Amino acid sequence: MESNKILSVESQAPALKVRDWVRGEPLANFQPGKLYILEFCGTWCGPCVGAMLNLIELQETYKDSGVEVVAVAADERAASADEARTKLDAWLTENFPKLNFRVGLDDTGAMDTVWMKPSFSIGIPRVFVIDRDGSIAFIGHPDKLHDVLPQLLDGTWRTSAQAKAAERERIAVDEPKARKQALMEPIRGKRRAAEEIGDWKTALAAIEEGIALDSDNYNLRASQVHLLLDKICDMETGLAVLWQFVREAVDRGGAHWLLTAMMQIFHQSLPSGERFAMGKVLSKHILALDLAQCSLPPSLLFREVARYYHEIGNKDRAVELIELALKSLDGPDPDMHGLKKDFKPDLLQTLANYKGEEVCYGDVCVVPRTSATPKAEQENPAERGALE
Repeated sequence: MESNKILSVESQAPALKVRDWVRGEPLANFQPGKLYILEFCGTWCGPCVGAMLNLIELQETYKDSGVEVVAVAADERAASADEARTKLDAWLTENFPKLNFRVGLDDTGAMDTVWMKPSFSIGIPRVFVIDRDGSIAFIGHPDKLHDVLPQLLDGTWRTSAQAKAAERERIAVDEPKARKQALMEPIRGKRRAAEEIGDWKTALAAIEEGIALDSDNYNLRASQVHLLLDKICDMETGLAVLWQFVREAVDRGGAHWLLTAMMQIFHQSLPSGERFAMGKVLSKHILALDLAQCSLPPSLLFREVARYYHEIGNKDRAVELIELALKSLDGPDPDMHGLKKDFKPDLLQTLANYKGEEVCYGDVCVVPRTSATPKAEQENPAERGALE
């Protein structure tokens, strides 16, 4: 990536290249004198729900200060533009009844090309703040806006040492990730093509190539286990790879690694003795995490450990952990908005299943279901938005 193409704080904001406005009037250009918050979001992105709800609150708070929020879905996973628009429209309708800003859809790749890639941005949600003079004043995660926005509005942010340090840190972290992402693209293409025709050995080779390039990617490890156990049905190799994953997760000690490894042990084909041995090790380390400093919500952590305890027959401990998971959803963390809405019903159903009786939480009551596994217990961790 050439230096003259890098997009950073103090760069002039690129043009808006939004093909279709799904909510609000079209916006052709950023208007001088206004401060814009441009967010990149997606229907497949779990954390984007909480980010959008926070931006709705910010738009309401600062609507009289010349602040205008604009969201763009630029990486929708759909077969056609019409399907992408339908998905985005349904997502907005379901999750954001009080939406108060424009939302656009770009299926051409233009917004990704002129905004995300030049700024080394590879994940969403991601926000760019465009100052009143058309210059970029901030690039980062939406949860930083509560602290930064007041300084942006009074004109003290861009000249501050804090702003310069934040931008240096962002580039130092994001640039290596972006360069690695670029190297991974052809590997992903090879994997997708192989999976579409059911060529699982070629897909596995692509995943292993990706792991060699990006050894920190726990989702690739999960995909490797999935292919070996569920598609290729190589129990001996799959079991060895899974044990390696478990040991590395314990050595690293990170919440994402531990939880993703834990979610892999529930493959139905695994011998119960192996599953229980892995679960015992992982549960110990997950429950030892400092939840105050943890990068994942307690509800996800408690739910998976509860599943392990339920499988080994310790129903009381499983119930206790699910109740803790439900209780944690009542916390004030704004990033929990999406989980509160989508995850609570699954937790409540799991609690009823584990107790074998009707349970009520607030004004919602559910009865046990024995013929089906709750959706929350079926998902592949590599596809779980909250883990990304």
